[in-house]
Amino acid sequence: MQITGENITLENLYEIAHNPSIKAELSASGRANMQKSRDYIEGRIASGEVMYGVNTGFGAFSSVRISDAEIEQLQRNLIRSHSMGIGAPFTKTETRAMMVLRANALAKGHSGIRPLVVEKILEFLNNDIIPVVPSQGSVGASGDLAPLSHLALTIIGEGEAWGADGKPVHVTELLKQKGITPLELKAKEGLSMINGCQVMTSIGLLSLWENRRLLWLADLAGAMSLEGLRGSRKPFDPLIQASRPHAGEGKTGRNLIRLMGETSPIAESHAVNDPRVQDAYSLRCMPAVHGAAKDALRYAVKVLETEANSSTDNPLVFADANKVLSCGNFHGMPVAHAMDFAGIALSSQASISECRISKMISTQMSELPPFLTPNGGLNSGHMIVQVAAASLVSENKVLAHPASVDSIPTSAEKEDHVSMGTIAARKFAQILRNAENVVAMELLSATQALDLLAPLKPSAAVKAAHEHIRKTVPFAKEDRIFSKDVEAIKAMMVSGELMAVVENAVGKLEW
Repeated sequence: MQITGENITLENLYEIAHNPSIKAELSASGRANMQKSRDYIEGRIASGEVMYGVNTGFGAFSSVRISDAEIEQLQRNLIRSHSMGIGAPFTKTETRAMMVLRANALAKGHSGIRPLVVEKILEFLNNDIIPVVPSQGSVGASGDLAPLSHLALTIIGEGEAWGADGKPVHVTELLKQKGITPLELKAKEGLSMINGCQVMTSIGLLSLWENRRLLWLADLAGAMSLEGLRGSRKPFDPLIQASRPHAGEGKTGRNLIRLMGETSPIAESHAVNDPRVQDAYSLRCMPAVHGAAKDALRYAVKVLETEANSSTDNPLVFADANKVLSCGNFHGMPVAHAMDFAGIALSSQASISECRISKMISTQMSELPPFLTPNGGLNSGHMIVQVAAASLVSENKVLAHPASVDSIPTSAEKEDHVSMGTIAARKFAQILRNAENVVAMELLSATQALDLLAPLKPSAAVKAAHEHIRKTVPFAKEDRIFSKDVEAIKAMMVSGELMAVVENAVGKLEW
């Protein structure tokens, strides 16, 4: 993969983060842009000019002039002192994404550093020397200083990396094994390695990729639940969606019809003389609710892809314009807002999924046996499946509180407004995990409901998904440990096999 400074997408970042066999290299254009910028900075240094982060202190120490003899020590001290991340470390996959994004931002050529810096980051990446980066300690401005400092610390040979056994080791052990030398920092290079939003952006993009898959599966779960509850397809008529042309709403309506087919034996069984005038909101409002979640996802992806291909350093170098400009491009608020919005939308999506589980276990809202068990009383059926889903939905309500509305002054009031973007991204990742489990629970209950309608059968992808789940998770004639069923279904979701079944049946869904 060529690192150009402007070619990162949701898909290729997810692919390279998850596949260590993919190698990355600095493109010729990126190298040329970086070298032009570096030559310009070296000329300014030689003239004796004072420039922030090059020959001054940092943050509140920006007025302190550093002698030329101390410039390299200044950069090392910066990385050491800022390596204040705490808490459980990010995964190797997440850190690989951070390394790619940091290299890509620097490759744009506005940081005034040597191409060697990006080449060294990519050399570590390509040789599977992945830094151990603690997940807490960033306020999202000046970028992700603490976690990115741990990444930089490893690149200069002083931090920890993941060993072959999955445990942290001092990076010198791996460098010796692989014959690789650490980076020796020159003027401005320490600052440029840590000034940016690559931690929040990488966590966000990786989670958004998984969120896209989950929204497809939520449509599948909703379609299965509607069939299990013998609901109507009428709310998904294209005429309805055309009258309210939100993009996600139309896509969801089309997805649902494709997943269920135009009709099925179940649908035909209640098409005549059905006393119900309208289904519950959680069924007939799926285009509006699922669609809004898709619209939020696309917005968040657009923001984060823009961020992934941006220069987030300070100061920025514009050699052609003969300018070195102090700025605030390191501030994470665009990402923070997008991740908070995505978290709110996904929390709502999980909530409507839980509503459908609740309908399926209720005798007041369905014609199914109470709690989806043939022998209620002796068996509790899916009683606690719904309770567990309700718990996760309520937890998501707390997690969905926006991190970006908070700020706290740092660095002696010099950095007085911060984004909390990394907290927003980390919260979204947990909301995603919870929502995955809720959708897995809905799939479990919907599959049970469809069996209880036998001999009536669904059609299209609903039928294919039902049959696939039943290969691993049998019909529950009596109580068993349903959490293991949920784990099995979630494994099908995360591995991609359930989506493959859907796509084989009806082709790719829209998002």
